[in-house]
Amino acid sequence: MIKQKKVLFFISLALAASTLIAYEQVRLNGFVNYDDDLYVTENPNVNKGISGNSIIWAFTTGYCNNWHPLTWLSHMLDCQVFGLKPAGHHIVNLFFHIANTLLLFWILKKMTGGIWQSAFVAAVFALHPLHVESVAWIAERKDVLSGFFWMLTIAAYVRYAKRPDIKKYLLAVLFLCLGLMSKPMTATLPFVLLLLDWWPLDRFQSKGGISPKSKSAKAGYQKASLGSLIKEKIPLFALAVILSVITFAVQQKGKPTEISAAVPASIRITTAPLNVRISNALVSYVSYMVKTVYPKRLAVLYPHPTDSLPKWEPIVCFVLLAAITAGVIYLARRQRYLATGWLWYLGTLVPVIGLVQVGAQAMADRYTYLPSIGIFIMAAWGAGELLAKRRYQKLAMGTAAGIVLAILMICTHKQVSYWQNSSTLFGHTLAVTEKNFIMHDNYGVELLNAGQLDEAAKQFDKSLQINPEYLKALSHKGKVLLEQGKFNEAITWFTEMVRTVPDYPDVQYLLGVSYARKGEYEKSVPLFEAALRLKPNWPDAYNDLALAYLLIGKYEPAIRNYNESLRLKPDNPAAINNLGIALKKQADIEAAGRNKK
Repeated sequence: MIKQKKVLFFISLALAASTLIAYEQVRLNGFVNYDDDLYVTENPNVNKGISGNSIIWAFTTGYCNNWHPLTWLSHMLDCQVFGLKPAGHHIVNLFFHIANTLLLFWILKKMTGGIWQSAFVAAVFALHPLHVESVAWIAERKDVLSGFFWMLTIAAYVRYAKRPDIKKYLLAVLFLCLGLMSKPMTATLPFVLLLLDWWPLDRFQSKGGISPKSKSAKAGYQKASLGSLIKEKIPLFALAVILSVITFAVQQKGKPTEISAAVPASIRITTAPLNVRISNALVSYVSYMVKTVYPKRLAVLYPHPTDSLPKWEPIVCFVLLAAITAGVIYLARRQRYLATGWLWYLGTLVPVIGLVQVGAQAMADRYTYLPSIGIFIMAAWGAGELLAKRRYQKLAMGTAAGIVLAILMICTHKQVSYWQNSSTLFGHTLAVTEKNFIMHDNYGVELLNAGQLDEAAKQFDKSLQINPEYLKALSHKGKVLLEQGKFNEAITWFTEMVRTVPDYPDVQYLLGVSYARKGEYEKSVPLFEAALRLKPNWPDAYNDLALAYLLIGKYEPAIRNYNESLRLKPDNPAAINNLGIALKKQADIEAAGRNKK
């Protein structure tokens, strides 16, 4: 027993150390201008830290078309502790990933008794480059946070299954609730618990009272009929359904212009044909498997193919998935880990496989963070059983595992480097994907911010060649005209956009900036106000509106809007200085009025 504890300790130490080595450069990475701004850097409800108002906002908002209050609170806590220094935010993500790895190892070892299989699954989970997106992307805190509560829920359930009582059950309910408040994808966890009842907990009891013997399961877990096991989980399923409905309702309340700005009309949920979504789902299931085995050309965004997939591709993928499923069912009585692993993989991907399309992606690496565990289980226990009767089994398995893990560590270390900043991330994504209009636009914004106007314009043109209706690229192309000093052309460009899409706040704002740059401040005022009606809590728009009022001599509204801008973004020295000027001008006017009296 003492020897085994030492082995478990050194395995845990090796798992933590190898994960740190693979991800060590993440501490040097910055924020990226792809959701990090929405979640942290440009979100005043988050970046000012935790307060009473921010806590209320976290539980009541549907911002970014999601409801995950615990994720918002974790970002707020980071800002409270680290401010907007990205290193701290990255390290917290990495901490959760390491914790998830160790919990996964402990849970699998506890359930199966297989130390080395459990260690291999945990190591591949820790080091697989598909998981870099979930760890190295600050905005994906929801992945590692929900993963943490996912593991704790299973751990609590394993204790409950050993010796059931209400306290242990309620602990599992609590952890599931926290997981659902971190990311709605956790809704599939009750289904996974039912799979674990089959293998490795061996809780299923046949009608005759005897269950098939599991070679891997540890004895002592309370057995019950299938009906009883399902009934036992009804509160968990109910909780998952309720929070899933909340999330779905929040996603559907997203403003049409906000959705259309990022998603081509052909793949929005309201217009995407069911056959397109099913075809993409089938191809994605197989694509995730391929990338799990051969993790090459990984990207932050894989563009949705809409209806451009070759007709044969989803058919071939369906046949392959059906064949694997049939094989798993055939072997289910003897190799039950295959059924658990395969159904874990298929089931946990259902919420994000694209049957309900949210976003412009065909698939996403981050979606594999928990589902891939099912594939790892199949591989670990399958290899162990395949080589069980072979000579030099331990040497062969140890050597093969070492080579696989070394390759994964190298690939992960390289993948982390692409997340160094926005330019490296977007440039790499464009290098490994095709027809990626969103990434062309994002890369163009980085070039625009760097003053490379001509190169930026080329990227916006490429984006619009792929999707001529992409509002962000259209507005950014107009912004190039603005930065080139071509104010009349910019005004013409944005005026036409406002006529076509009157409720897109960015265009209203940029048209206002164009008039302000030309010196026509009175014309800019109603445009800034229109932008703020569409997009409240926008500090830059309040600041520009205040400046316009200041320059046309309306000091009272200038003061009011500067105060609002500084409430949202307190560290703006220009706004502080101009507020002082406005206050002095207003004081002079009031003093002059008193003197006249």
